[in-house]
Amino acid sequence: MEKIKVFDGHTDQRANGLTGKRATDNMKKSLTREVIDFIKNGITINLSGGVGYQIFFCCLLATGMIGIYAYFKQLGLGLAATNMSNIVSWGFYISNFTFLVGVAAAAVMLILPAYIFKDKDLHRVVIIGEGVAVGALVMCMLFVFVDLGRPYKAWHLAPGIGILNWPSSLLSWDIIVLNGYLALNLLVPAYILFCQFHGRQPDPRKYRPFVFLSIFWAFAIHMVTAFLYEGLPARAFWNNPMMGPRFLASAFAAGPALITTVLVAVHANTSFRIPVNTFNKLRLIIVISAIVNLIMLFSEIFKEFYFPTHHSLSATYLFFGLKGHDALVPWIWSAIALNVSGTLILAFNPGGNKPQVLLPACIMLFIGIWIEKGMGLIVPGLVPSPLGEVVSYSPSLVELGVTAGVFAIGIFVVTVLVRPALVIEEKSPVH
Repeated sequence: MEKIKVFDGHTDQRANGLTGKRATDNMKKSLTREVIDFIKNGITINLSGGVGYQIFFCCLLATGMIGIYAYFKQLGLGLAATNMSNIVSWGFYISNFTFLVGVAAAAVMLILPAYIFKDKDLHRVVIIGEGVAVGALVMCMLFVFVDLGRPYKAWHLAPGIGILNWPSSLLSWDIIVLNGYLALNLLVPAYILFCQFHGRQPDPRKYRPFVFLSIFWAFAIHMVTAFLYEGLPARAFWNNPMMGPRFLASAFAAGPALITTVLVAVHANTSFRIPVNTFNKLRLIIVISAIVNLIMLFSEIFKEFYFPTHHSLSATYLFFGLKGHDALVPWIWSAIALNVSGTLILAFNPGGNKPQVLLPACIMLFIGIWIEKGMGLIVPGLVPSPLGEVVSYSPSLVELGVTAGVFAIGIFVVTVLVRPALVIEEKSPVH
């Protein structure tokens, strides 16, 4: 009898084990089906839309193809297809990379009040900010890739395969923080939307620690990028302890300005309603950051020109021209005018938070900071060279074509992420 009992016990255990294995397999199959349904739904939403939406997608596709054509032309000729040189070795690509790192970091200005201070208005649109951050990060990495003279050697940067030179190289830190921030901004919203799509409440224990981590990571991606420039003692224009704080101030103005522009487009073209109170809170964030950015800008101008030295030559080249080279002068003064005008309009708020008034002001501020933190930062840091050589630089048609293609890809990424997210958020009973 005892043998029978032992045998029966083993039989039960084996049966229970088999049942557990089947249950696990069934759970895996169920999860796989849910993931497939989630992805299929996102694709269906992105493929559906009116005539205007289809035309918008076709324009993005056409611009992307122009960018690909320009890049293959550059690939065939090398960086000789650009107007970069031994002196100006970083040009339009790295300028856009530097600016877009700030746009990506600015998502924290929605995440911080939404999750730390429990702001319901900004919590409702935080998913849009994270979508914009992902698109900006994709563009950042593409701009670095197209700036490589030999892109097929990019594998040297891969950890475990190439030689990353971590932690001694600041560039390796930049690669780590950019990829880490991209993963955080992809996975956390994807988990929340996945749960909402299937009518389940997201488990805060599974995503909140990563939300808080992303807040610190957002500051890290911009500070590390600033340290890349700040740590070059031979480049006096960049060797400035205010570089990091100025990066953050300009980022926290330009990024929310772009997010506001996206929200205006969402409000005007979809059924997803954005309350006026949300626009007002974003306006206040933009105004405070833009004022701090302008104060730091004028402080740097005072330092450069109150008592000029030979270290002020880069600033002289940027603001007034140097030895007949003045290609950037109209651009930087236009950028300052746009920054001041956009800040004043947003500060005095003559339209009472109406999108029709906010939109032009945000676009003005965005373009102004794009010029200032792009060409206005990178090129003067390289001119004059340590040997005193002065050259002019302006992007070639190839560079402009590649840049247009990268921006088209970035806008496409933001669209395909934000559009289904809004539909799921709007229809889901779980929030």
